[in-house]
Amino acid sequence: MEISTTLTTEPVADERLAEILANPGFGSHFTDHMFTVRWNPSDGWHGPEITPYGPLTLDPATAVFHYAQEIFEGLKAYRHDDGSVWMFRPEANAERMARSSRRLALPELPPADFVQAVEEFVRVDQRWVPDAAGEKSLYVRPFMIATDRFLGVRPAEHVTFLVIASPAGAYFKRGPMPVTLWLTTDYTRAGRGGMGAAKTGGNYASSLVAQQEATAHGCDQVVFLDAQELTYVEELGGMNMYFVYADGRIVTPELGTILEGITRSSIIELAGKMGHQVEERKISIDEWRDGVTSGEISEVFACGTAAVVTPVGSLKWDGGETPEVSEAGQVTMAIRQALVDIQYGRADDTFGWMHRIC
Repeated sequence: MEISTTLTTEPVADERLAEILANPGFGSHFTDHMFTVRWNPSDGWHGPEITPYGPLTLDPATAVFHYAQEIFEGLKAYRHDDGSVWMFRPEANAERMARSSRRLALPELPPADFVQAVEEFVRVDQRWVPDAAGEKSLYVRPFMIATDRFLGVRPAEHVTFLVIASPAGAYFKRGPMPVTLWLTTDYTRAGRGGMGAAKTGGNYASSLVAQQEATAHGCDQVVFLDAQELTYVEELGGMNMYFVYADGRIVTPELGTILEGITRSSIIELAGKMGHQVEERKISIDEWRDGVTSGEISEVFACGTAAVVTPVGSLKWDGGETPEVSEAGQVTMAIRQALVDIQYGRADDTFGWMHRIC
């Protein structure tokens, strides 16, 4: 793509930016620019541009508002100690977005164009990438929406792909302390043949009422079971699950109706290199509860781009609770440390995951 760039004439002042980067929170502040490219059947992808960040003007009849034809991604840019800026596995995000596009009948943005768009956008707004202190980073959000002005139900003939970014601190303010999970049996996240493997907003919207249920029971996150039998563990509202067994094995729920997380797949490779046998298979809720109670399962953790690796303290359900764990497990923290050390340039990237921006 030949991307045109129009720089803002009103960038955030250096003093204000320093304040933001010192305590960015998550998803509250946005960089000076955004990337946009549009698609239609006759022109294909056209007009790629980086412009000042600002509101979109959309007709009330725009298709995305009515039929939820949209997808998104999430990845991070990291500043290393030498001042250079790197991204973690953007090619994997590009390929996953292509898979999500196919599931929602959206046009596929070629992975090379996805990576180029993200790379050039981050390069323009590189001053927004915070230093590594406190595991800060720049969270990058590419997304694609149907922009037809039409109320009929059909695949969109006008589509817009955009990239915005927000500096981010640690997802959980307490740091990697064990979280409490609520097991919902009233709601499911996805069924066979559904959109569970696509990264689309509807999957997250469907998790919110269950998250409210979890919060009402004093829990941090909600756990979903499979929709067919309400027996097998799938994932949290926005994170994949891992189970560490006393003999060193690690098990994660198999793909199919869950999101193929980039952090999830990275941990499979990383844990294998660290000497663990990693299994992708069905794991029942009874195996989880009984295993933690008996000690056969020694650690449980969740993972995702935003939260990285988060230890699980206990699982609650209507009428019961697993034994509470007050500290993160040794294997959990070793995997977490190995991953973030690669991301922040403190360890050799033997996997070839890091992508230098500038």
